[in-house]
Parts: sequence; structure tokens; C-alpha cells
Amino acid sequence: MQRALFGGLSGMAACAVLTTAVLARNTDDYLLRVHIFEHNTHSHYYHHTLDTVDGEGRANLYENGEPRGFDYSYRCSERLRNSPGYETYLAKWKKRDQTLEVLLPKLGKPGASVSCDLHVEMKDIAYFKHGGTVDTEPVEAFKQWMEKHHYDPEHGKDEPVRADDPDQPGTSANSPH
Repeated sequence: MQRALFGGLSGMAACAVLTTAVLARNTDDYLLRVHIFEHNTHSHYYHHTLDTVDGEGRANLYENGEPRGFDYSYRCSERLRNSPGYETYLAKWKKRDQTLEVLLPKLGKPGASVSCDLHVEMKDIAYFKHGGTVDTEPVEAFKQWMEKHHYDPEHGKDEPVRADDPDQPGTSANSPH
């Protein structure tokens, strides 16, 4: 059967072809951005090898210029990592307002990624970090901060202008907290 499918390629060559095809996914379909603020994790091993990782956490989704917080649970083949700084992960809806597919970069393999499904509960707030703690504020207040600081991860503006400005979410007079 392998010979019929892969035209005589050896098993190892066939695996290499399949692995390359999986790693070379079309990222043009992932128009949304997700910023993971926190998560907990539990690793599951099979014969001393990582099998799956599951847990839950909090994140923001950026869609059509709107920030929206969500809580999530997940079960993935790779470890999930919090977003460093203001970085975000590529994402797309698998099932609107229920399941987001996020692309996680594979460490040590530039350009390679694996997908992970986040089962989400969307909120009417946005999350932000304040003094190492995740806090919330109204979506409109966070959006005003985004506009003021030219932060728009959906359009390549991945770092806010004047990131050390006291008007960051949670530290300004505009913030409810």
C-alpha cells in the first residue's frame, strides 16, 4: 500500500514528505490573533514520551479590530506557552464562539508550527496584565488604548507605541481598575 501511495518511496522518505506537508500549512487562513495571558498545564506521558498536554487559561482574541477576552480549556500534542510581551499567536475559528484553532511555533524549528484547539467561553471584557496579575477592563476601554498606542496585532502592529507610557491598560485614569 505504501508503494501505491508514495510511488516506491521508502517508509522514512514518505514520513518526511508527510511531515513537511503538515509543517508547511497555509497561514493565510489564520486571520485572527490570540494573546495567551495565563494557563495551567498537566502533561501526560506514554512510555516516557510526552503524549498530550491539557489545561485551561485566559486569553484575548483580536478579531476585526476588536479585543475580546475568553477563558479556555485545551488538550494538545505540544505544550502551550503564554504570549511573551505583546506577541500573539495566529488563530482561526473552527466553530464560532466555541473552538479556536491556534498555531503554536515549534521550538528549534523556524517556520514550523502545530495546531491546538482551544475550547472557549467568550467574555464581554478584555484581559490585561497589571503588576504580574491578569485583570479585566471593558472592551471599549482596551480598544481606546489600542488606538492611542497604535497596537493592532491583526495588521502587524505587534508592539504598542510608547509601551512604557503610564496609559497602558490598567494603569491609566481611563482604566476602571
